[in-house]
This record gives sequence, structure tokens and C-alpha cells, in this order.
Amino acid sequence: MELWNRTFTRRTAARSVLSAGAAGLAVASLAKAAPQPHMQAALKALQNAASQLEQAADDKGGHRAKAIPLVSQAINQVQQGIQAGTAASK
Repeated sequence: MELWNRTFTRRTAARSVLSAGAAGLAVASLAKAAPQPHMQAALKALQNAASQLEQAADDKGGHRAKAIPLVSQAINQVQQGIQAGTAASK
């Protein structure tokens, strides 16, 4: 079970890093188009949460593992919201 948890953590860590990198690029390009300070702050907080979850010790009864993809989904939704807000302001 421990080996599976380490493998799962490495996979999710790699996905989170890629997502955070893409999110950073998206936010950088969208920040010029339409200021959305609350959405951008939410995105940054979620990216920080994803990083903290990846660094957290143990699996916390499975809750940490369940939280990781949910935070990733939330990051995606906020990014989509920023894009929609940018498109609406044009």
C-alpha cells in the first residue's frame, strides 16, 4: 500500500506542477486583458493549496488523496471563469 501511495503522490505531483505552470501562463496572459483580482487571488490560493497537499505527510485516511484532484478541478474551474470573464469584457 505504501508503494502505491508514493506512486500516486508522484503522479499527482507531476500533474499539479504541470497544471500550475499552465495556470501561471494563462493568468499572466489574461491579467493584461481584464483585471480580475478576486479570481486571480482564488487561483493563487488554490495553487498554494495543491502544493501544500502534495507536500503533506501521510495520506490522512484517504482524505488528502481525495482532496488533490478536487483542488485540481477547482483550479481548472477558476481558470475557465477567468477566461469567460475576459471574453465577456471584450
